[in-house]
Amino acid sequence: MNARARVPIAAALVTLALAASACTAGGEPDGSIPPSATTGTLTASSSGAAGWWRPKGEPTTLASGLAAPWSVVPLEGGGALISLRGDGTVLELTAAGQLRTAGVVPGVVSGGESGLHGLAVWADGDQRWLYAYHGASTDNRVERMPLLGEPGALSLGDPELILSGIARAGNHDGGRLAFGPDGYLYVTTGDAGDRAAAQDEASLNGKILRLTPEGDPAPGNPFGTAVYTLGHRNVQGIAWTSDGTMWASEFGQDTFDELNRIEPGGNYGWPVHEGVAHDDAYVDPVATWATDDASPSGIAAVGETVFLASLRGERLWIVDTEAPGIARDPVATLVGEQGRLRDAVAAPDGSLWILTNNTDGRGAPRPGDDVLLRLELARQG
Repeated sequence: MNARARVPIAAALVTLALAASACTAGGEPDGSIPPSATTGTLTASSSGAAGWWRPKGEPTTLASGLAAPWSVVPLEGGGALISLRGDGTVLELTAAGQLRTAGVVPGVVSGGESGLHGLAVWADGDQRWLYAYHGASTDNRVERMPLLGEPGALSLGDPELILSGIARAGNHDGGRLAFGPDGYLYVTTGDAGDRAAAQDEASLNGKILRLTPEGDPAPGNPFGTAVYTLGHRNVQGIAWTSDGTMWASEFGQDTFDELNRIEPGGNYGWPVHEGVAHDDAYVDPVATWATDDASPSGIAAVGETVFLASLRGERLWIVDTEAPGIARDPVATLVGEQGRLRDAVAAPDGSLWILTNNTDGRGAPRPGDDVLLRLELARQG
């Protein structure tokens, strides 16, 4: 696959709304769903289509000329929002394939790996909110802003602080946001270079957090705080397969990158272990890679297949999963063809979108970089 032929973004994208169901994320202990999240919750992290899936045909280009993009969120009715890490800009990609600035997140302070990171959209009745994870002058934080206007002319309202006090550093800043099937907001954080923080239940760093849309610890969290899981080095990807299982990508240090099945209250071992340890005190990954082959950032799930966008590995890893959270042998595609891959999302039209990241200072930009690509998917078997 090597084509970057430009095509208009599909105008037939449909509303992606998470229905309230008995299926909970990662075996979440409290099955309640906040009433305001039972309708209108938007996510780009998963698709309900069952089965295993593979890319079909060549990738096509939805957008180009992006400066260090980090996150892409498809929107209901077509189009998408894209975050630019360096200056806090949120771009709108219209259903007609045009790029425009929707707004700039105030207070973004970039530097090292920090800046504007993950985006998520949530709707409470007629009010839509854009959530953003970003670096500020002294910390990483999550804010939300009213998403105003109509598609093709979206803008951002005044920010409301949701969560602050996540330590920032030159690297290991985490930053992915996604609403789960339970209607709660999941936030990934890195250890910010403080290895001990990952094992400290009182620290927000080296964790996956679970919040209400207003920023409070979600009901049923295992420690009674915002912390959902601990023992992470740097998680930048979360997604849910169609059976409700939650998955997360993990940057290793020198040896193993990981795909983990997320269980509430689980301790994933960092910095005590990296990779599979066979230690009952910690949760082992279900798949691992050499760091040269992966460095996974954003992930997407379609049916029971998880797609991992890899930075250093410059490839898309494909992992078919089986209940209860077993992974089959990973398969790689796009190897070296598009450079560094930052994000992967399941689009409402059943395709897979891939965001490259060659302009962040660590890649080798090509003409037109960075780009948002679209891959058709086909069910296997």
